[in-house]
Amino acid sequence: MSQWEIRGTPSAASGWQWNSESMMLKEIRTIFHKELASQYRREEVESFFGLLLSHYLHLEKFVLALRPDLVVTKEEETLFFKALSLLKEEQPIQYILGESWFMDLRFRVNDHVLIPRPETEGLTRWILKEINENYVQIETQDTLRILDVGTGSGCIAVSLAKYLQNAEVHALDISDEVLTVARENATANHVEVTWIQADILQLTALPFHFDVIISNPPYVRQLEKLDMDKNVKDYEPPKALFVPDDHPLMFFECIADLGMNYLQPGGSLYFEINQYLGQETIRVLEGRGFSDIELRQDIFGNDRMIRAVRPANLR
Repeated sequence: MSQWEIRGTPSAASGWQWNSESMMLKEIRTIFHKELASQYRREEVESFFGLLLSHYLHLEKFVLALRPDLVVTKEEETLFFKALSLLKEEQPIQYILGESWFMDLRFRVNDHVLIPRPETEGLTRWILKEINENYVQIETQDTLRILDVGTGSGCIAVSLAKYLQNAEVHALDISDEVLTVARENATANHVEVTWIQADILQLTALPFHFDVIISNPPYVRQLEKLDMDKNVKDYEPPKALFVPDDHPLMFFECIADLGMNYLQPGGSLYFEINQYLGQETIRVLEGRGFSDIELRQDIFGNDRMIRAVRPANLR
């Protein structure tokens, strides 16, 4: 039995109730490191504790150095130990907190949506850079029309709406529960996004022609599931992650078909992709007539994002 189990008794309603006197934060931090040492690296545990400190107490980590004897209330203590219990089950810290940061913006997340990742932020920054370079002035219309397919938490769509001054952003997802989260994130970040509920695999037409279409669709093959961390495969929504082994590029094929029909001539299509299927994804795009295809690596050196252009001479 561990130290923190000795100090309290379980409660079905609230996780843990404590019989001891209120604890100092540095004691709780020590317990976190002891209890999680076998599952996480020390720097990960320190990061978890810092996030909880900020979320629950609105304090920075350096406060512990300035005030080593800082004591928390019983209610605050309970929050920390409930989070510890969930971390021991390898639940993602973002789901425990109900939020994640992306592009310097706060996003609400729950188990209906994927947790925004650094790789997706890399794709979003690439899109922003190219739009700012190539679409400063648009001759045919006053605004840049963008579509995010499979929006999830809305992290891409909301970020583009936030950082682009002259953009009309649309975002599509199949799930009303997912779109509820995305709408809340747009409201919280003070942007306007037009939401579309539809199954992209069944969709044969779009309401407009777009200058840019983006998607981070499901792309993980079932055969890759065994190599995934428990906190991903056991907690994040499988419909947003996995595709059949025998048809792993089905979303890319469908979105590329729509892109060829509903992108403006010269418009761009961006994907986040499976790192093992970069060349196969290029062939999907080439086979549909896209040009200027560029494959890029993520911050870990893996093939992760791709851009293709609908040729301007196609009408």
